[in-house]
Amino acid sequence: MTVDGHKMAEDSKSIDYVMEAASGPHFSGLRISPAASPPSLPSSTYATPDSHSADSTPHKQPFVIGVSGGTASGKTTVCDMIIQQLHDHRVVLVNQDSFYRGLTQEELKRVHEYNFDHPDAFDTEQLLECVETLKNGQPVHVPIYDFKTHQRRSDSFRQVNASDVIILEGILIFHDQKVRNLMNMKIFVDTDADVRLARRIRRDTVQRGRDIDSVLEQYAKFVKPAFDDFVLPSKKYADVIIPRGGDNHVAVDLIVQHIHTKLGLHDLCKIYPNVYVIQSTFQIRGMHTLIRDRDTSKHDFVFYSDRLIRLIVELGLGHLPFTEKQVITPTGSVYSGVDFCKKLCGVSIVRSGESMENALRACCKGIKIGKILIHRDGDNGKQLIYEKLPKDICERHVLLLDPVLATGNSANQAIDLLIQKGVPESHIIFLNLISAPEGIHCVCKRFPTLKIVTSEIDVALNEEFRVIPGLGEFGDRYFGTDD
Repeated sequence: MTVDGHKMAEDSKSIDYVMEAASGPHFSGLRISPAASPPSLPSSTYATPDSHSADSTPHKQPFVIGVSGGTASGKTTVCDMIIQQLHDHRVVLVNQDSFYRGLTQEELKRVHEYNFDHPDAFDTEQLLECVETLKNGQPVHVPIYDFKTHQRRSDSFRQVNASDVIILEGILIFHDQKVRNLMNMKIFVDTDADVRLARRIRRDTVQRGRDIDSVLEQYAKFVKPAFDDFVLPSKKYADVIIPRGGDNHVAVDLIVQHIHTKLGLHDLCKIYPNVYVIQSTFQIRGMHTLIRDRDTSKHDFVFYSDRLIRLIVELGLGHLPFTEKQVITPTGSVYSGVDFCKKLCGVSIVRSGESMENALRACCKGIKIGKILIHRDGDNGKQLIYEKLPKDICERHVLLLDPVLATGNSANQAIDLLIQKGVPESHIIFLNLISAPEGIHCVCKRFPTLKIVTSEIDVALNEEFRVIPGLGEFGDRYFGTDD
């Protein structure tokens, strides 16, 4: 790597010499005398005085995000952007650097040979205790590490309260499996090595008063080998890889949207255990982005709506009863599987519900599909206009089809009709593309054993009883009558 623009002092070593001299065997945590190591702090160090008081109030499990990457890759910038955009939620940041082990006297004498980028340099067990305590809804005392004395400060600490989102940040935060298992999302910030080195040189020389030679020596002797040995291999555990770090605003925006969705769904799904939401992925979010865009063409709207509807139908079918069945495979072996539910039918709420019929037919060969037409007038959709249902519907499980669950009033009318026809409430599965919280409350409170399957739960209804952010008049956009 070349560095120009600045003339180094005459007595300074050349960059090539410094890098070459420093390259070679790299050292681990350098625990010279394990017996002399200071004992680990008790777990009570992290729990605040009242953290173990009895509290029977159930708490909401926080969403835990891990952010890893090489030195100067932009991890802190990404964390700051996430925190800033999650302004309507309580978010706390826990840095792995806070959990450096205090150095022994022997290690302090040879501090320049100590590898602060090795897993042994961190007290991972106490990091685990800290995060577990936060996940249990209790505040913790996080240590403050003094990088000048290489010890934890004994006179102060940082109190971290229980929050909706916990962000764990550090170069080796993915190295330990027990730490990874605590995370709901793992992000790896992937930045070019030359860019990271340039940033580290600028940071250490400007902010920490170090000379270039010492920065390069430490980088070549410890930082780069540790990155190759421990940090880069942990990249495979990431759910999301962000190239260019904090400069990648698109990736950060998508991550924040995903977190918003997860946080928004948590309470409703816990209140109503019969509400099922397709697991959010960037494929799902991408398709929702397309069908919600008002400028999306009819062709693309129909195509991506059909893809999402097919996923909803498949998830709904997974909640039907089954019977065990054994078959003989072409190899002559026995396979123990299940047999599909035989007594099944679909019922679409005209007309938007008809958009879901093709996906149902594609999944269930020869399935019977009934129709219900209900007059919708604002928030009062209670006038039954037309119904045509299978004569033996009372003997069947019913997949009720309507892409948008808004107020829930027309849905309740349709469900009432099915129950009047003899269909048990628990035999009805209501399939939606999107659902408003008001609609879920309305339907689930009245029919607690009915199942709702949807792909996303939106924010709310507006004054006109439209779903927000929503996707407009679904039937008009799907059937091309919105011109």
